[in-house]
Formats: sequence, structure tokens, C-alpha cells
Amino acid sequence: MPEINFPFSNKLITWYLQNKRELPWRQTKDPYRIWLSEIILQQTRVAQGLPYYETFVATYPNVYELAKAPEEDVLKLWQGLGYYSRARNLRFTANFVANELNGVFPNTYESLKKLKGVGDYTASAIASICYQEPAAVVDGNVYRVLSRVFGVATPINSTAGIKEFKLLAQTLLDEKQPGVFNQAIMEFGARYCVPQNPACEGCIFSENCMAFTSRTVSELPVKLKKLKVKKRYFNYIVLLSIDHKTRLNQRLGKGIWQNLYEFPLVETTNEVSEGDLKREPAYRNLSEEIKINSIVKYNDTPIVHKLSHQHLITTFWIVETETLHGTGIAISEIEKFPVPVLIANFLNMFTFQ
Repeated sequence: MPEINFPFSNKLITWYLQNKRELPWRQTKDPYRIWLSEIILQQTRVAQGLPYYETFVATYPNVYELAKAPEEDVLKLWQGLGYYSRARNLRFTANFVANELNGVFPNTYESLKKLKGVGDYTASAIASICYQEPAAVVDGNVYRVLSRVFGVATPINSTAGIKEFKLLAQTLLDEKQPGVFNQAIMEFGARYCVPQNPACEGCIFSENCMAFTSRTVSELPVKLKKLKVKKRYFNYIVLLSIDHKTRLNQRLGKGIWQNLYEFPLVETTNEVSEGDLKREPAYRNLSEEIKINSIVKYNDTPIVHKLSHQHLITTFWIVETETLHGTGIAISEIEKFPVPVLIANFLNMFTFQ
């Protein structure tokens, strides 16, 4: 572990108290609201997550209300945030706390970590902010600040790196005000020690920052290369019947977008022409089920939708038919269904006749 020879915590907390943003979850110690904010802010910037937090609190003001909510309603409210397993875990944990723990959240780091969807970071945040337990948070912002200030080049996504940074954060933690310290270091990383082009000249740590003095700011933190991104080719069949209906299917089982809705999907091994599409078994099955009057490609250039380990190269096909034989939904009802952002973006662009 690097040597600590300056008052890191004091400098950081002083900066935070003078510069912090006034955010709604900083006005409460309610573990339900802190938990909700931390789950929403995983993989999500504050600017994007704030309106979702406010909507969730307004719709489900306590853990009992969230526990009672149908999963589809929670997914619909979550729509656009991505990483939908967070929403499913959110509802599962709300149900567990409401029904198994009488609505009372666990009050220690170790017990919080046993909740579904709550890992080291979230448990540390709730325990420190709500219960003043000295548990240091480590997220992307914290990795960045600590690796640069203390010149730590251990890869942050390696087993050794995870242990080293957790120990360093725990050593630096102000045990008298752990919640304030944790919020301060996250705030500093999010607003000041940013990934690209941080304003190092005016930084409160510029005199002590190892990366600044050695001119290695752009090289830290170190991260091992990700797995190869997989390309998948999606062809969505947007069915339109003469009685103004379409069809949405629910994605079941494991994998991306579990329990969300989408148009009938034909997945291929590469980009396909109309002729190639018509030869695909999934399309042939569809054409045997309903009478297809016409098919038109909506987007000439495929839409590339990027997920963490997958790129979905997507084409929408507009298919007109006489009837959907009772399996259709009214076009006016589509907005009630939770859909992936890829589908939501299409719905915002396309005008149904």
C-alpha cells in the first residue's frame, strides 16, 4: 500500500462541504431512499438518474409500496436506465425487506450485503450514510481518485487491485464521519477528477498527486482489457394489421432484457437482405401463421445498439398484414409495456398509420 503523508481526508471533506451538490438523497438518512438512489446510480450518471429517483420516490414512497408493485410497472418506470437486472433485484429486495424484515432494512454492512442486488459498494454506502459504520466505498470514481493521487498502477479490475484499493480507501476513511467521506470522494471523482481532461492545475491535491507530478494522469487507473465484444444481428418484425394492432413478445429466460417486451425478433448471423430474411425459419414460421401483405425495410443503415459485451446490429422491418388472429395489441396500448431503449427509440421515431 502506498505511503500516506498528507491529510487526504481533511482536504477532501473540506472541499466537499464547500462544493457539494444539493441532491435529494443527501437530505435524508432513510435507508430505503439511500438504497434506491444507490441502485439507480450504479452504471448511471447523476444527471440521468436524478429524474428516475424522483419518479420512483413519488410513485413508491416507501418499501411497502415498491414491494406491492407488479414487476412490469417497475420495469416500465426503469425504462431507459439499462441494466434491467437492477430493477428486478430492486423489486425482489423490496419484497424481502417488506415481508421478511417487517419493512426494516438491515443496519450493518455484512447484513446489507446479503440483500439481492447489493454488493460491496452499495452496502458500504448505506451502512456509512445511514448508520455511520466505517465502511469505505469503492466505485469507478474512487478507483480513479486513489489511483492518480497515490500513483497506484495495479489494474482496478484484477483480484489484487480490488483488494488493494479497498484497503487503501478503508485506511483513508474518516471513521468519525464515514458517510460524509464516502460521499465526498465519490463527488470529487464525478466532478473534478474526471476520466478525460481533469483540471489538475487547480486541484486540491495537485501538490501531492503522484499522477500529476509524474505526468501519468491519462494512464491511470489501469484496467485489464475487456472480453471481446460480441456482434449480434437483430431483425425486428413490426407487424401492422388493418385494425391498427401490432404484436409484442416478452423476452423470457436469462440474457439481456429479461421480461421486457419487443417486436417479433429474427436473429441472424449477419446483416440480411429481404430475400435472406424471408428464408429464415423464424420468419417463415411467422408468414405461415399470418398472411403478410407487404414488407418494407424501415432503416437502410442498421442501428448499432451497444451493450457492455454485445453490439446489437439492428434492422426494423415494417410488415403489413390482414389480422393478427387475436394475438395483437392495440397500437395505442404500446406505451404501457416496458421495452428496451432500442425499441423505445424506434417507437419515438416511427409514426404508426
